[in-house]
Amino acid sequence: MATAPLTTAFAEAIVHSDPTRDPAAIETARTAIIDFLACAIAGASDRTTGILGRAIGASLPGEAILIGKGRSTDPLTAAVVNAYAGHVLDYDDVHSSVRGHPTTVIIPALLALVAERKFSADELVASYVVGLEAMARLGLSIGSKHYENGFHATATLGTVGAAAAITHLTKASVEETAIALGLAATQSSGLRLQFGYDAKPYHAGMAAQSGLLAARLAAAGFGGAPDFLDNAVGFHSAFSFGAEKLDTLTANWGAPWQIVSPGLTLKAYPCCTASHPVASLGVELHREGLVPDTIETIIFTYPPGADAALVVSKPTNGIEARFSPEYVFSAALLDGALRLDHFDDRPVEPRIMALASRAGRRHDESAPRMSTDPTTRFVILDIALKDGSTVTRRFDGLPGVTDPTEKFHDATAGNPAYAEIPSLVRSMSSPADLDRLLALLNQDAIQNHI
Repeated sequence: MATAPLTTAFAEAIVHSDPTRDPAAIETARTAIIDFLACAIAGASDRTTGILGRAIGASLPGEAILIGKGRSTDPLTAAVVNAYAGHVLDYDDVHSSVRGHPTTVIIPALLALVAERKFSADELVASYVVGLEAMARLGLSIGSKHYENGFHATATLGTVGAAAAITHLTKASVEETAIALGLAATQSSGLRLQFGYDAKPYHAGMAAQSGLLAARLAAAGFGGAPDFLDNAVGFHSAFSFGAEKLDTLTANWGAPWQIVSPGLTLKAYPCCTASHPVASLGVELHREGLVPDTIETIIFTYPPGADAALVVSKPTNGIEARFSPEYVFSAALLDGALRLDHFDDRPVEPRIMALASRAGRRHDESAPRMSTDPTTRFVILDIALKDGSTVTRRFDGLPGVTDPTEKFHDATAGNPAYAEIPSLVRSMSSPADLDRLLALLNQDAIQNHI
């Protein structure tokens, strides 16, 4: 076996983790799970979730639930469909160390496994924390060029995060975990060029499915390289472009847990995170009574790299509009809020695009390039009015919600079939509690079936 000190240390950290000793980590994890389930229940009825399910054969028999579909399928299929549903609305959480979306990958992989093997709810929550820690640490170690050169970290790092969560839950050995992580890493893929297309949320599904498959293969004795972090042609060699920071992989692991600090951002708006500052500014100015018809021009100023994910300026439909700050700001200013129906697959409204066409962007090249630290984010908004006056606003950091209870109610349209879920997630502990959650999620409460 190859000498693999980095991979072994990473696997050992995953295997020996015990986040249950940290009440803050567990409480935060339960809150994040509620947020994810809100997104997945809403996303289960999306037209493209149905397309995906039919295309990959979600009618296959099995015990793993399809969220909101009232039936079950095989675990690998459930993992990809549920992860897709959680990400399709772009309403799910983000983590700065990942520069992507961890929960929509990790929780579907875990839910697919617990449907066929008995685990407690406490075990699932703890393994989710560990999977997120692994995904975030890998994100820190890979450096900034991975994302900037075109990879979508939700997909590329998510495979490893999901595999880490599964191996922790199943109490795999260090050796087996190292193999599973390598099998996950060899399936890492996903390009940012898919932003604005159905393929973007499919990245989350790919990662959940691949991570689960990697862990199952390793458990079955399937072979793979045990040194994916150490090999001269390994993960960092392929994906870091010389920007790797290997000392961040395991140093001070869990002290604090990444889910606690820097923590997750639970989205306040159903669109790309990078557009949220201008969304908040739009809502603020709506409340202040700014009349859109008085606006001549709108300019957003970003630090270098801060709008890398905002790849659309002139969207044609709501899906593309999730990645357009011009649209997001205009919709927020006009309507005073951003709803799910602002970002569905219908053509964008002319009234919103009429305002968005007056918006543009620039970059402050004197500002530090945006890093994984969300505190380095800022947007400066400069509005020129037709009467010659101006309006200037600045937003630093990212907006978010701390309690997703109202978000859950809105995302599930207040459906009483799901009303018990938030309180259950906050208190669940036993295998019976987890079975109850699966039953609630598996109700046939959404009419748009796969």
